[in-house]
Parts: sequence; C-alpha cells; structure tokens
Amino acid sequence: MGTGHPNRPPGAARLSLGLAAAACAVALLAAALIGPLTGANGPAVCTHARAEAPAAMKPYTQRIGGTDVSFDMVPIPGGKALVGSPPGEPNRAKDEGPQVEIQTQPFWIGKCEVTWAEYELWAIGLDKRLRAAAPTDKSNPNFQADAVTSATPPYGDSAFGMGKESRPAISMSQLAAKMYCKWLSVKTGRFYRLPTEAEWEYACRAGARTAYSFGNDPKLLDKYAWHAGNSQEKYHPVGTKKPNTWGVYDMHGNVAEWVLDGYAPDAYAHLKGKAAQCPLLPAAKIHPRVIRGGSYRDAAKLLRCAARGQSSPTFSERDPQFPKSIWWHTDAQFVGFRVVRPLRKPTGKAAARYGLDKPQQQDYEDDLLRRGIDP
Repeated sequence: MGTGHPNRPPGAARLSLGLAAAACAVALLAAALIGPLTGANGPAVCTHARAEAPAAMKPYTQRIGGTDVSFDMVPIPGGKALVGSPPGEPNRAKDEGPQVEIQTQPFWIGKCEVTWAEYELWAIGLDKRLRAAAPTDKSNPNFQADAVTSATPPYGDSAFGMGKESRPAISMSQLAAKMYCKWLSVKTGRFYRLPTEAEWEYACRAGARTAYSFGNDPKLLDKYAWHAGNSQEKYHPVGTKKPNTWGVYDMHGNVAEWVLDGYAPDAYAHLKGKAAQCPLLPAAKIHPRVIRGGSYRDAAKLLRCAARGQSSPTFSERDPQFPKSIWWHTDAQFVGFRVVRPLRKPTGKAAARYGLDKPQQQDYEDDLLRRGIDP
C-alpha cells in the first residue's frame, strides 16, 4: 500500500475522478463523524479519566475532540505475574519460554481494538479535512495534532472488502500505529501508546495461568474470539464476543495486535530471574517485531495467551512501490492494534522509549523527504 498505482485514468479524467471521490467520501464521513465544532475543539471531558492513585482508576470513555468518535478504556491493576507458557502446555512454542515473572505498573488499556472510525481520523487526514473550513487557534490541541504527519494514502482498499466503521483497523505498520498514538496523545491531552509485550500478555491473562484467559479448553473459544473456525475468513466488529474477566474484548483473535517490542526467540531467557519491571525489548531492525493475540485467520493454538507472532518483510510482499510503504502493509490484513495509557504519564527519555526507534526514525525522515516535507 502507498501512493502509486500502475492503472490510473490519464490526465484531467484522473484528477476529476479523484476530486469527486474525495468530496463524496468527506461529505459522507462528515455526517457520521463530526459534531458541532463550537466548543468541541479541545480534549473532551471524560468522567473517571483522572486518577491520582491505582485504587481510583475506573473505566472511562474518551471522545476525540471535534468529532463524535469515541473509544473506551479499561483499568488494569499493577502487579506481578508470570508470562510465557509452562513446558507442558499443549501447542507450546519454544519462544514462549522459559516462563518469567514480570512487574507491571497500573495502566488503562483499550477495551477494544482501534477501529477504522478512530484510525482514519488520522491515517487519511479525515479529522483535518473535516475541520478545514473552521478557524483554529494555534494553541488548540486540534491545530497541534495537525502537525503530526499522517500516513500516505493506502494502495487499494485498505479493508480488503471486509468493511470498516466499527471493525478493527488493519494493515498498518508498527511505525504507523505509533504515529497514531502520538497524534491521539496530542489530540486528547493524554498519553497513549502501544502496550509492551509483557503488558499485553498481562492484560490478556487477567490473572489466569491457563492457556486462554477463560481456561484451557479451546472448545470454548467461539464464545470469546473470532478465529479460523468461525470467522468466515474475515474480521468482525469489535466487542461482539465475550470479554476476559478484566473486561477487555478480542484479546484472543479478530486481529493480531502490534506491541512495542522487537522479536527475539530467546527474549524471555534474558529476563529469567530478574523480576523484570515493565520489560521492553527495543527493536534493532524494522523486522521482526512482535504481534500478539492471533487473528480471524488463525487456528486455536495461535490464540493462546502466550503465543507470540512476528512481523516479516512478507507483510509487504505485494507492495509494488520502491521503496515500499513505511505506513501500510499489503499482506498484513490480519494485523491491528490497541492503545494503553499508563497511570503515571512519562516524560523525557522515559516517554521517548515508546516512540519511533532508530530504524523507524530513519525510515520516517526518508519518507518525509520523498514527500517534499522537511523533517
């Protein structure tokens, strides 16, 4: 996916078709998404979004200012837990061990995966276009959020015919998911990011030590997940199956989810015996990076709490561009993400470790130069 296409109508016809399609798309989406701009430009007031201590953390709904789009966040208590799978777990892979104890701090996590309704506000600049005619104060979060570079247009149908709206956004790179989190943080005034791999599994298990958050029996999976056995080879609207005991939906299946970590088959071995505090393995290359949870295309064994997936260059195998898009993966229509928000907002170097890493930063700057934007 990206900006080019080998089969476009020539000249004025191409421009006319493009402008007409864009106008129709914005008009239709505006009716569904945008609310009255007057008084809606700042971060929305969210009941329960503030907490001074872990005990005060409650679920809350975050509205994205200037639109009618919102998403729900669920509190996750901090604590110690084992991640990885025990040697006797059926279908266990070598990269799931040894089991290690990790310590997490309290955080909120997205009740559901990020949907197209949320993601396209940033990814295709929809939020900016919907407000184009409205005067904007430069101190306003909307104006500041506009400064966060959006993705290049997708190559073809980014939903692959499976529908959008309340369905999970897919096919984005980890870089794009991180940039969405940056935009969302500026837009809302709250610090959102991707979860670490350890946080993801901790939230998925919800205190369980079994293969799945609901136990060990894969026959119960239909109640909790969209997977290869019941999905009809497509993803589904988020939150339509049962949640885990902490109230989080689709941690098993629907779409696999980006986390922050680079992939290493022996990652847990380096943590053994350290009672790691919020471990994060930085990525040294663009691939491989960790994805978790399994998807609508996967068998039950890949939806276990401890199952680890990884990205690869094959995610962009059919991208005809050179260089390939840094924003979209043509062959990862099973990958999405969800956001987390820590109780304590990090600053400085602590916050920077959750942003673009060195290889991503280089790709990002090169992409801006190709687009005529000064990095």
